[in-house]
Amino acid sequence: MLTRKVTLGALLALSTLLTSASALAQDAAAAPAAEAATQAADTGADLTAMLWLMGGLSALIVFILLLMFGLLWQMRPLLWKVYEIPTIREQWYGRALGLFLGDTVGLTGEYKKDVMAGHDYDGITEYDNDLPPWWKYGFYLTIVFGVAYFIHFHVTDTGKLSDAEYQSEMAEAALMAAKLGANDDPNKLTTYQPLTAPADIDAGKTLFAQNCAACHGQSAEGKVGPNLTDEYWLHGGEVNKVYHTVKYGVQGKGMVAWKGKLSSKQMLQVSSYILSIQGSKPANAKAPQGEKEAPAKSVAKL
Repeated sequence: MLTRKVTLGALLALSTLLTSASALAQDAAAAPAAEAATQAADTGADLTAMLWLMGGLSALIVFILLLMFGLLWQMRPLLWKVYEIPTIREQWYGRALGLFLGDTVGLTGEYKKDVMAGHDYDGITEYDNDLPPWWKYGFYLTIVFGVAYFIHFHVTDTGKLSDAEYQSEMAEAALMAAKLGANDDPNKLTTYQPLTAPADIDAGKTLFAQNCAACHGQSAEGKVGPNLTDEYWLHGGEVNKVYHTVKYGVQGKGMVAWKGKLSSKQMLQVSSYILSIQGSKPANAKAPQGEKEAPAKSVAKL
């Protein structure tokens, strides 16, 4: 009787949903074009209808699943008889059926009341219970993994041990360093001299405005970063030291590295522009920071 009522309820819900969807379609078809809303409103209405439809379908699916669960629950006596068949009980789907019926032997192992012989100490006895199947299968899996690991790393040598991986990575790093060249060694200074061609200075000014002004100010007067127009420098005011600071940045101080973002010439153009505005004394200049250095006077091209 309960099953029949649940089935009738499901059919009634499905009929109501289909009727509502049909009514929505008829209303949409009957609406005159002259009275249609704007495209945005139409899109919103369509989206709302779609959401309602998806919500209804989702509710129907949940209802059907609950109906199936209810039917299975009503069939528990029959399912117990099926579960008690030894050939089914030993299979994985039989164990899953047992869990549904409330039998946890498939997870915990079979409980036995047989006392192990010779295991009675001071009144403390030990039963010969099964280990949980999940524990046994996990243990078997570790054995298989251990054998495969041993063969892979120690017999066939198809895998690299940690020392071999370290040596391989160090060799790759050495090759990469060789490809980058000596000029990319952060411990070595370049031998450039500042550019003075108007085109280079203008290019440096543009690059500075795009990438550096946010921290150093539009006129390099200093904001978060230091003032770049005075004679005081935190990391050196010679062109190669400025270039080094631009290229590699200053870790922990907020100065980002522009290596890989700007070309070598662009970084030298920025460095040359910075040196070209020494002593410009912009408004609202930040207080000096670092050590005083005489301005560089050497001039050459990249």
